[in-house]
Amino acid sequence: MTKFLLSLHVIAAIVAIGPVTVAASMFPPSARQALAEPGSERAVSTVRLLHRICRVYAGLGIAVPVFGLATAGAMGVMGDPWLITSIALTVIAAIVLVVLVLPRQEEILDGLLDGLGDTAAAGAGAGAISASASASASVSASDPVPPRTATVTNPKATVQLAMFTGIFNVLWAVVTVLMIVRPGSTTGA
Repeated sequence: MTKFLLSLHVIAAIVAIGPVTVAASMFPPSARQALAEPGSERAVSTVRLLHRICRVYAGLGIAVPVFGLATAGAMGVMGDPWLITSIALTVIAAIVLVVLVLPRQEEILDGLLDGLGDTAAAGAGAGAISASASASASVSASDPVPPRTATVTNPKATVQLAMFTGIFNVLWAVVTVLMIVRPGSTTGA
């Protein structure tokens, strides 16, 4: 039974976490490309697809700790430090994904989608800070730039998202190493 559970755990990790790490890593440069090509439905479609992959596979990723805990229980290693550390890092990675990565992807995507409809009105498109600022200024000098537009036109948004995505990926890499090496384990490597 242990080998079966371990197989399910590893397969779930490969099938669920792998696509999230790849799609989340591809999102920031794809978003920058979409910002550089205002009005490009193809560029926005790519960003939309990457965000959808992240959301769907993040949900499927719940199977990874479920099978992992079942495997650990069957192996009798629930109290081992390597496993406790892995669980803690998995929780942190999930929080980073749900609180820092996915919402920022959503904001950027919403801004890009708004920009598709506003490209004619904004002149230079959603990617140009000055065009968005001048479009806002023409409406009213006292109205601030809407938060979504400000996020998408701020080049730091994709850089910050890339940083959070990198943190998420490093956490999963450390968990993977801990699962393979299992420091201090008496069950063998």
